Amino acid sequence: MSNTIAGITIPDSAMARAATQLVRDTESDLLFHHSTRVFLFGALAGARKGLHYNPELLYVGAMFHDMGLVGSYSSKHDRFEVDGANAARDFLRGYGIAEYDIEQVWDAIALHTTPGIPQYKKPVVALVTAGVEMDVLGMAYDEFSEEQRNQVVQAHPRGPGFKQGIIDAFAQGTMHKPQTTFGNVKADVLALKDPGYKRIDFCSLILGSSWSDGKQHAAHCRNPEHRHG
Repeated sequence: MSNTIAGITIPDSAMARAATQLVRDTESDLLFHHSTRVFLFGALAGARKGLHYNPELLYVGAMFHDMGLVGSYSSKHDRFEVDGANAARDFLRGYGIAEYDIEQVWDAIALHTTPGIPQYKKPVVALVTAGVEMDVLGMAYDEFSEEQRNQVVQAHPRGPGFKQGIIDAFAQGTMHKPQTTFGNVKADVLALKDPGYKRIDFCSLILGSSWSDGKQHAAHCRNPEHRHG
């Protein structure tokens, strides 16, 4: 039975139902409702922009985008976005989805916390991020009608504590591997939530690398083979 919210129909294929059930069984209510809102806001953004995409791929991308925050899908060393992307890839392969389509979903999940890139990728990639940015950050808030926002939130409630709750979920999903937050927005989460967290400084990595440019330059100058003229 189809379920339409704010004019957007939730995919109801066997694959979509399996994705819903997996997320329901694996994630908290907060993450489940958040992921469904990401799909709905992403689909609404796609309709507004006139983009053409496969709704099932967008749905799986939205539903799996935070799966890497869950302990059973969290690796020791990869970013949580990559963990979620890998979980979605394995899930889609189980349904015989083409690798080209799987790559779109993988990118959609892996890039959803990397601002400035997804909007230039395929619609599925762009719209997962658009949904995340709307639901978490309120970006493009006024481009959705009040009726659309109300219908989405009525069907999949945010709750009064969503802002703090989603930050806590991000922290719990990344605190055990703080090195994976280097260069992405989750560094801000750990800076807020983990008193012992120390940011990795990009410039310090450059300056402290094994390269010894001064010595190499001197050797270069002493080598007759490098003389000009």
